[in-house]
Amino acid sequence: MTHDATAQQIQTLPIQFKGQAWASWVLRILGWRYRFEGLPTLQGVFIAYPHTSNWDFVVMILVKWATGIRTQFWGKDSLFRIPLFGRWLTWVGGVPINRRSSSGAVGEMVKVLLQHKREGRYFWLALSPEGTRKHTPGWRSGFYQLALQAQVPLALIRMDYGQRVIEFAGFVDLTGDEARDYARFADIYAGVLGCKPALASPIQALKTNL
Repeated sequence: MTHDATAQQIQTLPIQFKGQAWASWVLRILGWRYRFEGLPTLQGVFIAYPHTSNWDFVVMILVKWATGIRTQFWGKDSLFRIPLFGRWLTWVGGVPINRRSSSGAVGEMVKVLLQHKREGRYFWLALSPEGTRKHTPGWRSGFYQLALQAQVPLALIRMDYGQRVIEFAGFVDLTGDEARDYARFADIYAGVLGCKPALASPIQALKTNL
């Protein structure tokens, strides 16, 4: 990636992990590849796009184990009430979110990220910018406000079913100018193909809490 005044690309990736060979093997058997070279900072926010199928979660969990990345992620609160499965979701890093109410989840998570920054401790959160597998008019605002207010890098992950590759395609600092930042997102995600292409939401801001 080249430097861009819209959202500066962070070049150094000093944070490395030790992944699980078996997970890489399973991905290869399933026909998937991944491209990951490390993280630039101890704190940040991941977004993965497009999210159009339940298979996305399966593939991304395998990539998480294959790369060794430690991350937490938001999920629908109803999923965490399923016996055993809910416990497993928590074990792999899931955090329940109730999207039916304005619970201040973004503000609370900003505080968590800022505290980890002050103390020099690791914390990355993974989110779907669409917030659902269904087609929507755009992306929810939670991920953007979270990374912007906490002043942490935003990692853009391409889930490309066309090429069968999961790529950590860019780490950017948000400017606060949504038009410019979203233009950068569109550039990075150009050509990516979801599992169900018709369900992919357009890369534009949708004003909601999460």
